[in-house]
Amino acid sequence: MHIHILGICGTFMGGIAAIAKESGHTVTGCDQNVYPPMSAQLESLGIRLIQGFSADQIQLKPDIFVVGNVVTRGNPLMEEILNLNLPYISGPQWLSENILDTRWVLAVAGTHGKTTTSSMLAWILEYAGMCPGFLIGGIPENFGMSARIGSIQSNSRRAANDVSPFFVIEADEYDTAFFDKRSKFVHYRPKTVILNNLEFDHADIFDDLAAIERQFHHFVRIVPSIGLIVANGCDQNLDRVLAKGCWTPVERFGIQAGWHSVTHKNNTSEVFYIDELQGMLQWDILGQHNRMNALAALAAARHAGIPVKTGIEALHQFKNVKRRMENRGVVNQITVYDDFAHHPTAIQTTIDGLRSHIGNARMIAVLEPRSNTMKMGVWKDKLASSLNGADVVYCFSPDDDWAGQALASLGEKAKCFRDLQQLIAAIAEIVIAGDHVLIMSNGGFGGIHEKLMAQIQCVSA
Repeated sequence: MHIHILGICGTFMGGIAAIAKESGHTVTGCDQNVYPPMSAQLESLGIRLIQGFSADQIQLKPDIFVVGNVVTRGNPLMEEILNLNLPYISGPQWLSENILDTRWVLAVAGTHGKTTTSSMLAWILEYAGMCPGFLIGGIPENFGMSARIGSIQSNSRRAANDVSPFFVIEADEYDTAFFDKRSKFVHYRPKTVILNNLEFDHADIFDDLAAIERQFHHFVRIVPSIGLIVANGCDQNLDRVLAKGCWTPVERFGIQAGWHSVTHKNNTSEVFYIDELQGMLQWDILGQHNRMNALAALAAARHAGIPVKTGIEALHQFKNVKRRMENRGVVNQITVYDDFAHHPTAIQTTIDGLRSHIGNARMIAVLEPRSNTMKMGVWKDKLASSLNGADVVYCFSPDDDWAGQALASLGEKAKCFRDLQQLIAAIAEIVIAGDHVLIMSNGGFGGIHEKLMAQIQCVSA
């Protein structure tokens, strides 16, 4: 089958492209904005990318068009598809009907930590020899790819029974497509579910927190009674979701009555389930939030039959995810990090995690607030406090001055720029040996990391 994917360079749709290609389908796709790492991954798979959504792409004559939620009415290609009554389907529905229908799906949902927790869970299953399939909204460094079908046999002519029964998916609450306004995750029919946390987000599609809780309730309703829900026991919003109705056993993490950890020096933690010690976790991953992610992954993996001891051994070798506190390089003893944080809670958590690692060294936080929710000003009152743990704050907001108003309470500590090159020059001018530059964005940020390191080298020369 030939499938043509609209919006192929998003992490989710790019993952579908990779899985479809691995499954033997002919895959092409198009998108408006193309940047690494997804574009590089697709090109390495031999998938043809077309820039833009021109109507003449119908001449490719695919068997079906798979439509990402970036596509709206008025899109030239989509309008032509509708006018000619050509077959189309959403990405989540295509995945459900063609890949997930026979699998044990382990789904990770929540406002924060989905990508990292999914990566941990997939790696635990891999370490245990389960060869899971997965679709993750980032690239786990243990795998070097964001998605795969999951095959016990590596040959291209695999039989149906060569496919691993397990599939790990990052379960997003964002809507499915312009023609299907349900959250993506209701398509996945999981047997094992992690509910990491729940906050208001995606103000472009949800009116309030109650609207998001309703979607999570719909998600909980489809988990079978033989399944398992692993839920953050510290989150009152999730408590309300589960109180609306739950027909599945629940294990909680982050509380004494469930999965919890006791952290010691050298980033070592004792892992407990209720009052029973499960093992000692020793790793290099920073932050309390990641210890919470690990507890959830261990609990979900146990439901799939993997002993906790094996899961902990796997996490000792976990390498994190690209763009999650990723060290992009050290120039003249100045360390530059890349992180995906774009919500105030994630921003503060990321800053706190780095602070615990670098102590009193100077931290320069560089933020590109580009999400729809952020641009709508929903988090304007919380943005400044989320950045307060940094010593210096730079913000890139090329379209308007709302960010300057939001950060006004930080005084001289914060500076906003509309021009990327001016921003880079300003950072390069002030950094000195021993500084840590934390760059946060959920987009490409104009390739700022390499440009900044080159500018630092140039200024110092």
